[in-house]
This record gives sequence, C-alpha cells and structure tokens, in this order.
Amino acid sequence: MNIILLGPPGAGKGTQARKLVEERGMIQLSTGDMLRDARSSGTEMGKRVAAVMDRGELVTDEIVIGLIEEKLSGEQGGGFIFDGFPRTLAQADALGELLNKLGQNLDAVIEMRVDDKALVARITGRFTCGNCGEVYHDQTKPTKVAGKCDVCGSTDLKRRADDNEDSLKQRLMEYYKKTSPLIGYYYAKDALSVIDGLAEMDAVGSAIRAELDKS
Repeated sequence: MNIILLGPPGAGKGTQARKLVEERGMIQLSTGDMLRDARSSGTEMGKRVAAVMDRGELVTDEIVIGLIEEKLSGEQGGGFIFDGFPRTLAQADALGELLNKLGQNLDAVIEMRVDDKALVARITGRFTCGNCGEVYHDQTKPTKVAGKCDVCGSTDLKRRADDNEDSLKQRLMEYYKKTSPLIGYYYAKDALSVIDGLAEMDAVGSAIRAELDKS
C-alpha cells in the first residue's frame, strides 16, 4: 500500500507516519532523509546530490524522483508513506508516472485538515525531547516534571527556531501557494480522503487507519 499524507506544516503528518511505520511495517519516504542518506552513500546518484547541495542549489525534481525510484524498487515492507513529497502539481504528475512505470498504485491520499488559528496555537506551544524525540506542548501535553522528558528522563528539551507565529505564517503561505493545489488534484482523481487533523492524536490515528482499511 502506497499513501500520501497531505496537510500544512504542524498538522502532525510526521507523527502519524511514524505510527504507521510501527503498526503496519510501512516505510516512510522523507525527501529530507533520502537526500541526506544519498549524499553520504558514495553512489552516482549520491554524488549528484552532494554536488548540487554543495553549490547551495535546490535538488531538482528529477533527482528526487530518481531517489524515490531506488526506494520503490527495493524493500517493500508494508508499503510506502510519502512524507514531504509531492509538494507541487508537477511532482504529483512525476510520481504518478513513476508508479505506473513500476506497476504500483497510489492507494490513498489523506488530507489532515486543520484550522489555521488553532494550528498556530498548537505549533507555537510545541517542544520536543532532543534525546528521544517525544513531542510535548505547553498547554495540551506538558511534561509531568518541569524540564524533564516523561519518556527517557532527559533534560534536553528543545523548541524549533521556526516554531513562532511569524515563521509559521510564512510556512503556511508557502503551503497554500504550492502544495494545497494537490487537494483538488487528488480529489479529481477520486483518491482524496479528509480527516480532522486537529483531533486528539490517537483519534487522528484511528481515522487514518479507518481510511486505509477501505483501500
């Protein structure tokens, strides 16, 4: 099963993708992780990635699709979760062509729909454990002991530098300009499902599982 999780920054796509990896043995394809892995791999594709990044340029869609093809042609696991790709209509077309080429399907596209004001409140209060990655929130999920991770006991609690209102609004603008057209794109292909991305985390997970079970 191959799926795409759509939604603006902070909607919880990464959290839900990790849960699907744990529960269903799916493979999360994060473009950022793939680029970092490729850069250090020493392969021909890796050398191309390193050269582009060392010049301070953006990696082309052609290279990203090439990396995705390598992954899709390898271990299948329980299928793939596309994380951070596609971001544009051109990338969506390219992904569709690649899946057709490999004889694979896109089984589900799930939009995690959110209210922008509520999303800003969620993100600006968010912090994580630098040791184990557990996510917390000032209002909705504070640590039981101030300054100490509930899971691993680390005191290395961090906030992302761009988890502030101004930065988030800029990231949302980029999402609405470049990525939100994918909602209509996949709706027209009768592939889109919509869930409440601001529901409690376990409820979001249950809604995603219910949609996947229909596929």
